[in-house]
Formats: sequence, C-alpha cells, structure tokens
Amino acid sequence: MRKQTTLLLSLSVLFLVDTAWCQQPQKKANVIVLTDIEADPDDTQSLIRFLLYSNQWNVEGLIATTSIHQKTYVAPESIGAVLEVYKQVQPNLTKHEAGFPPYEALIAKIKSGLPVYGMAGVGQGKDSPGSDWIVKVLERPDNDPVWFSVWGGPNTLAQALWKIKAEKKSPEASRIFKKVRVYTISDQDDSGPWIRKNFPDIFYVVTPGYNYTHATWLGMAFPSPGSNAEVTSPKWLAANIQQGHGPLGAAYPDVAYGMEGDTPAFLNLIDNGLSDPEHPDFGGWGGRYEYYLPAFVDSNTGPFKRANWPKDEPETRPIWTNASDSVLSQIDQKVHFGNRETIWRWRDEYQNDFAARMCWTFKEGSACNHPPIVKLEHGDKVTVKSGAQFYLSAKGSKDPDGDSMSYLWFCYPEAGTYRGTVSFRPYAPNLYRLPVTAPVVSKPETIHFILKVSDKGSPALTRYKRVIVTVVP
Repeated sequence: MRKQTTLLLSLSVLFLVDTAWCQQPQKKANVIVLTDIEADPDDTQSLIRFLLYSNQWNVEGLIATTSIHQKTYVAPESIGAVLEVYKQVQPNLTKHEAGFPPYEALIAKIKSGLPVYGMAGVGQGKDSPGSDWIVKVLERPDNDPVWFSVWGGPNTLAQALWKIKAEKKSPEASRIFKKVRVYTISDQDDSGPWIRKNFPDIFYVVTPGYNYTHATWLGMAFPSPGSNAEVTSPKWLAANIQQGHGPLGAAYPDVAYGMEGDTPAFLNLIDNGLSDPEHPDFGGWGGRYEYYLPAFVDSNTGPFKRANWPKDEPETRPIWTNASDSVLSQIDQKVHFGNRETIWRWRDEYQNDFAARMCWTFKEGSACNHPPIVKLEHGDKVTVKSGAQFYLSAKGSKDPDGDSMSYLWFCYPEAGTYRGTVSFRPYAPNLYRLPVTAPVVSKPETIHFILKVSDKGSPALTRYKRVIVTVVP
C-alpha cells in the first residue's frame, strides 16, 4: 500500500510539473516562404491555405523564386494578386480568431530572388532583394528559429547563407546558421544539395533528389492505396473551397499536376496540438521524418527521368528525411505502410480544417465551425514505472460552438521507442479518461499517446494532444 501511495504521489508531482511546463506561452514561429509561383497552380493553392493560418505565425517574407520548372522567371506580382484578395477577407477572418496580419504588413514582405536558375544565382554579385531580406531577418540579435517553407528552388536562401558566411566572423555566422530551419519540397534546383553540403549544421527536411516518386509530400493529395481521394478531388474542392465560398475561395485555381504539393512544407507549423516542428520524428499533418544519412537514389531513372535535369549526388551528412508509418485505413480496412502514409493518415482532418477556415472568410461566427479546445488533466510528459497502471485524461476539453465531441486515444508507435503492445484494457473509443497499463520494460522506453478530439459540427474539426510517457524499469 505504501509503494502504491508513493507511486500515485510521484505521478501527481510529475503531472503538476509537466502541466506548468506545457502552459508556458509559446512564441509564434517566424516563417519565410520561397515560392516558384506560376510554375504550377499549386503554389497559388498553397499560398491561399497558408494565409488562412497566417495568424498562427510571424510571416517574415514571401519571396518569389525560380525552380527547375521555371528557370528564368519570378512572379512577385502573383503573390501580390493573392494578397489583394486576402485584403478583402482579412476583417472577417479576425471575427473568428485574432491575429490575422493586415494586408499592408504582408504586402511589405513580398520580395524577389534573381530570375536565374540554381547555383547561377549564388556567389559574388548575386544578391537580390529576396536574399538581402533574408540576411536582414537572420541578422536580428535574437536566437529564435526562422522557418523557410520552400516551394520552389532555394537559391535565394543559398545566396543569403553564402553572403553571411563570406562577411560574418565565424562565431556570429554560426549563431545565425543555428536559427535556420528548412523544409523544402524535394530538390527543385541544385542549390539545395549545395546548402546541405556546405552548411552541415543547418536543420534541413527534404526528400532529396529530383525523382519525386519517393517523396513524402505526395501523401498530401496524390492517390495512394488506403487514402481518401474524395476530399482532395476537384468535386470536393469545388463544393467546399471554390464555389460559393467568398472571393478567396474563388481565387483558388483548379488542379493541374496535383493539389498543393507544397503545403506539407508548413502544415507541421500549424498549432493543432499534434506536431512539434523541432521534432519532425514526432509526426503531424505535414508528415513524419527521421534524421539519418539516406541512401543514394539516382533521379535519372523512373517516370521522372529528364535529360536536362541536374545530376544527383550522394548526401554528405544526415538530414531529416523520409520515414514510414503503419496505418489502418478507414477506406479499405487494410494496414498500409510507407512514407506517404505519414501525411495521408490525417487527410480528412486537414481538409476539413481548410474548409472551415474558408468559411471564416465570408460568414459570421455562428455560421461557421470552430475547432474544439483540448485540455489535459495532467502534463504532456509523464514518467511511470514498468507494469504500473496510470490514467490519461482529457477532462476540461470543450467546444467553443457548444458541439458534442468524440474522443480517441491511440499510440503512435513510430514516434516513440517502444514497439510492443500497450494494454488499454478495458478500452473503448470515446473515453476521455483512459486507464493504461504500462508495459514491462528492461530499459527506459518512450510511448507517444495521441488524443484526438473531434467535434460534431460541419465540417467536423479535430484537435489533438500528445502525451509522451516514459516507462522506466
């Protein structure tokens, strides 16, 4: 009895400590977008979705660039055209959530890279308004990360890094480089591999190479066995985004090659309770990635072979890259395993969220749905003894619209270290307070428990909490 009391007291202390930790105010992420807008309609699509979440981060730059698909042309005016439409809906967005930046603040952040391809735009005399702006943002005295959401080629960022390295003393340059966080959609010019090779300490998320068939981002909308193709179809987009959904929805272009292939480059920055951008291996709407030195894959093979594309080279250091999840599909009731699964497993949720936010652009508060507010009765980091029973509780969660809510607790095994079975017995969905028996372990193991709370509004919206449980012998 004494041992049980001690364990319960220890858990109470841990819960209190962890709760205090998770309630600390979080700074908004600083985000710079690099886009080869006009190479494909999907950049405009991604920009429209990006603006619907722009109250969740500090938009530090919207930079028009080139790419392998658009080598001699940049289109800052196309970014401006989307912002002109955003200007019409920004006042209505603020009726639903605070913090949407005014048009005037965003229009000042539009910059351009050089209208040249890849490394031809890097080196002495290759500065541009875009690269100068990046240097200015990175030079600030704070050490807050700056996230580069790269939808085209990153040569404008490469030029900024080149200049900092050339002009700054080593300690200051190192401080600046530690702030850089890059998520790029595959490689769309030869400056991406150059950055990874010459700046080995820079945080970099990518499926390397020009052969897109291996890319994680394909899980965003491309057909995959087990994924829900309906919610990314032209019919769904017309009914939920484009038609009768205000001026910003009307500005959303039809799909050409694929819907929003660039969007995963910022989805994990959305504050939905699921992802931690500093830990790509935790997984989230934008996918899951692991840190390792990937095997070399030659892009000049397969369906994306192009005679005039750059030659791939082996990676020289570990990067954040493709990881695989095992997912039970609700479409075909089969288990699917792969890196695209790390994104499409959340497809219903992120598409419903997109549709709800588009509603925010033109309707009053009571006419649109808003996401539930998820609470934990304890902290989000817990330590328990091997074999002990403990409880996970979402007591206090609520819905701002008064909608009913459903609860689902599940393990995310790939995000932790423990690969065995975790006992939830007696288990059933819709338990906001879940009894769990810790597995018996011989060494410390981590288990990621995900709480998924969905409301019954239209469309149904979902928010999450992640509890990382460390089980010790």
